[in-house]
Amino acid sequence: MAEEVKKQHNRANIEGASLEEVNGTVEVPQNAGFWRTLWAFSGPGALVAVGYMDPGNWITSIVGGAQYRYLLLSVVVISGIIAMIMQYMAAKLGIVTRMDLAQAIRDHTNKPIGFVLWIMTELAIMATDIAEVIGGAIALQLLFGIPLTVGVMLTILDVFLLLLLTKLGFRKIEAIVITLILSILGIFMYLVILSKPSFSGIVSGLVPHASILKHDQLTLALGIIGATVMPHNLYLHSSISQTRDINHDDPVEIKNALKFTTWDSNIQLIGATFINALLLILGAALFFGYGDQLQAFGDLYRALSDNNIAKGIASPVLSTLFAVALLASGQNSTITGTLTGQIIMEGFIHLKIPMWARRLITRLIAVVPVMIAALVWGSTEGALDQLLVYSQVFLSIALPFTMIPLIWFTDSEKLMGEHKNPKWISIIAWLSAIFLTVLNVQLVVNIVKQFIALF
Repeated sequence: MAEEVKKQHNRANIEGASLEEVNGTVEVPQNAGFWRTLWAFSGPGALVAVGYMDPGNWITSIVGGAQYRYLLLSVVVISGIIAMIMQYMAAKLGIVTRMDLAQAIRDHTNKPIGFVLWIMTELAIMATDIAEVIGGAIALQLLFGIPLTVGVMLTILDVFLLLLLTKLGFRKIEAIVITLILSILGIFMYLVILSKPSFSGIVSGLVPHASILKHDQLTLALGIIGATVMPHNLYLHSSISQTRDINHDDPVEIKNALKFTTWDSNIQLIGATFINALLLILGAALFFGYGDQLQAFGDLYRALSDNNIAKGIASPVLSTLFAVALLASGQNSTITGTLTGQIIMEGFIHLKIPMWARRLITRLIAVVPVMIAALVWGSTEGALDQLLVYSQVFLSIALPFTMIPLIWFTDSEKLMGEHKNPKWISIIAWLSAIFLTVLNVQLVVNIVKQFIALF
């Protein structure tokens, strides 16, 4: 009886909540053991981790290894640690306030600031979706010879697949995402084992070196960070952390939810960091010395079939596995990117339109620039890959517009009560935000200089 009253109370408060159709729909066992409870809370972390291993990460990590061997491995690890801190705060904001980050910004900032943050976030979602569309389209071309323009249009079907999955239950989405992540992990572990990397080189790379601060190394290091810590993930986590059915009037349940959500997030993000490390190690072990020749997905695909580059282990099977992993990455990112588009639209402007229309609009906005690029430069090698890189640069610009409000809100005792950030978390978060902002500004400056140099 008490359990039924709790559920009725929770559902009575779901109207207007983030992702209203799935909010509070995943049951959590009462008085269960650690592992059973962790399993109930596992899932949102996987959806978030997807953003840390999307196609935008691939080029920067593999090329980083191909150009500088294991030097930038420490950058991958540092990026993962920063991600864990930021995602912890995003999930906490959702669980404690029952608002996602977009709703919190709308309710606790003035209209001009809210408008600027909304526009920047919508553009960031568009940039994120561009990377997902490109990754999927290129994978389809590499695997099946499908023209890029056709592949781009086929990615629109992902939206309707997500709609079907949502009707089947949020747990189904989480299960598919986890399956695709495990597929990517398995493929790259296999490729790395075959490549026989240097153990001493890996250990040395885990220690930050002063040479990272040199111009060329710094530019690529900034690209790795910019492609890793993405703004849309913070909005997503603040929303999907609310999918678990807990009694928000019970402080004990809230503390348990925070505890197990953090466990889920950190476990998944450690996995994502490991995959990014595998990408860099693969580039270092197989492609060192060929970094200038491997600037596009097609280059990497062909290199895995070229014994002159892939050091004696090349085969069409390896190339196919690489393309399959790329397709899985694009599909995963599509699911989370579409969900985030819905969160942003509802949270910032309270726009209520049919679910399928919201998701279709989000995808179509991203498809347009990709289709234009495919039509204009479709025959040019690596053209879409360059568009993908530029989308990651914009995400770097947009990142501070997301990190700073999140830290500000979770530092607020008025909003968070006893769950506001501990001092040490707050200090690390603000230093990370300042550090990443400075690095991202430097990244943009470097890109502009390179662009000007072309003329």
